[in-house]
Amino acid sequence: MSKPNYQDIARRAGVGTATVERVLNGRGGVRPELVEKVVVAARTLNYPRTLPDAHRGLLRIEVLMVRPETTFYRRLSKAFERIAATLDPLVIVHRSFTEEMKPDEIARRILSTDLPRAGLILAVPNSPLISAAVEAVVARGVPVVHVVTRASESTGEFVGIDNYAAGRTAAHFIARMARAEGPVIGLCHPIYQVHRDRIRGFSDYFHEHPGPIAFEWLGFSRDEEHYSAESLSLALEMYPDLVGLYNAGGANSALIQVLRRHRRGRDVLFVGHELTDYTSTALREGIMDVVLDQAPEAQAQRALDLILRRIGLTAIEPDRAPIRFVTITAEAL
Repeated sequence: MSKPNYQDIARRAGVGTATVERVLNGRGGVRPELVEKVVVAARTLNYPRTLPDAHRGLLRIEVLMVRPETTFYRRLSKAFERIAATLDPLVIVHRSFTEEMKPDEIARRILSTDLPRAGLILAVPNSPLISAAVEAVVARGVPVVHVVTRASESTGEFVGIDNYAAGRTAAHFIARMARAEGPVIGLCHPIYQVHRDRIRGFSDYFHEHPGPIAFEWLGFSRDEEHYSAESLSLALEMYPDLVGLYNAGGANSALIQVLRRHRRGRDVLFVGHELTDYTSTALREGIMDVVLDQAPEAQAQRALDLILRRIGLTAIEPDRAPIRFVTITAEAL
């Protein structure tokens, strides 16, 4: 491919070639938002020259997440905050939250041009509206990285664990560690592809390893305490000999409370995600048996590394392998 020229950069940035020439040669007289568009476009196209240092401070990376009330997303947000503090102080990492169940609002936030962006990091669910918004933003030349789950199946880079492998790992532990023979259930939030991937891995493992411990039922918890508690209570009535529970999503605290109160609560081998104060306590009490932690801190670091590489602030190519999830039992606390 030929090297990009002023016309290529102008076309990507949506400005004239005279504006590109003024920005790249430091002549001044260009509005800050246009300067950033030109610099981002030049970096995206790998323009073969050092860009003016004076423009580095105009780079703004936006992080859009959901569910600030959950421990996982608070950990993720805090990780972005800590990492941002180690970057060039002129590079802005802006974190914000949106409503998980409002795809139109999420799409609007993704498409927003209120403030110029050098990159966009998304930790939001997928839907046709959201996916179309991601594609439109990428078409403008803005790098997009998905964290935890994909907001678009086809556009943007993804940072996260191998969720299919996580589901298989949960099934492996339950099949090997269950205290008796009998049925196993799973819970998930179907809006997230990563949860569906975990349940697919969980189901495939039991399909490939048939025996007296079997995956019998799947409940949809919406990652909300009320629905989670209701789903587990129903399962315990349906399967009085329940031997295993895998929660592929959140709201572990509600499940822990149900198992604490139930006469067979400690007989059910419970595998869930994310190490928190309450899952740590549940591990020590023997209510939970295994926690698979997604290491949100590692995901935040990788996501920012990818954006910084795409916009030319580092020459280091980040690792592309899935983030390794961490397996934790009571013995590791």
